[in-house]
Amino acid sequence: MKDEQVPQDDANLLQGKFKKLYYATDSKDHYTQVRSVGWEPENIVLMQAWEEINKKIEAARTRVLEGKASILLYHMERNQMDTSILAGYVGMPAWMVGLHMRPLFFNMLGLKTLDRYAYAFKMKTEDMIDINKIKSA
Repeated sequence: MKDEQVPQDDANLLQGKFKKLYYATDSKDHYTQVRSVGWEPENIVLMQAWEEINKKIEAARTRVLEGKASILLYHMERNQMDTSILAGYVGMPAWMVGLHMRPLFFNMLGLKTLDRYAYAFKMKTEDMIDINKIKSA
């Protein structure tokens, strides 16, 4: 692709704040770096992906508020983690993190374990466990 053909569709999620780096050929057919704010198909796919992520966050929020899951599920979805990733951050087996997703087991956790989860989510422990602070996606 020629450097003047690199798409510059400025309707992206980053709103022109960041630009992606592409490689294109200049007038002498040498490769050169060209920055682009995006292009329509990529922007559509990114918007669809974020819609799906927000749906998963909202579903987790609903399950927490209904008492069907612990607040860890909400924070895990909000941070785009799964049990294996979260387990790696807190230094526990994934099956144990899975148990902690259940309100019964979560409510039995000690402060040290809660602190490990809060640290993984980069938040204060008291904010992490406060169900009133979870927001809609």
